[in-house]
This record gives sequence, C-alpha cells and structure tokens, in this order.
Amino acid sequence: MKRIEITIAPDGSSTVETKGFTGSTCRAASQWIEQALGNTIREQLTHDFHAITETEQTRHRQNCGGHD
Repeated sequence: MKRIEITIAPDGSSTVETKGFTGSTCRAASQWIEQALGNTIREQLTHDFHAITETEQTRHRQNCGGHD
C-alpha cells in the first residue's frame, strides 16, 4: 500500500516520509507536499528509492540493447 506520512514536531519542523513507492516515484508523489511545507533541509533516500521499478527496468533494457 502506498502512503505518505507527515509528522509535525512541536517546534514546527516537519518530516515527510513515503512508504510503498519504488524508484523516483516517491519524489513525484510527495513533491507538492514538500513545496507546501517550505524549504527542504535534509533528504534521506531509502532502499526503496534505489530499487528499480518495472518501467525503469524496461527502459534500461531498451536503451542497452536488451542486456542486463
């Protein structure tokens, strides 16, 4: 299940965390929220971000002549 968790601390700082997304789809999903909250101070990419989605994998195969 895909979801976006937003945590607001008592000091007003916030954290946006995506769950269930792979590859760069997490950035596209959370971009509008991050823009609404203000400046990004730090970004921590998870293992899921570095996972290749099926679409990205297909695109890689096409660009590389079908070799893995």
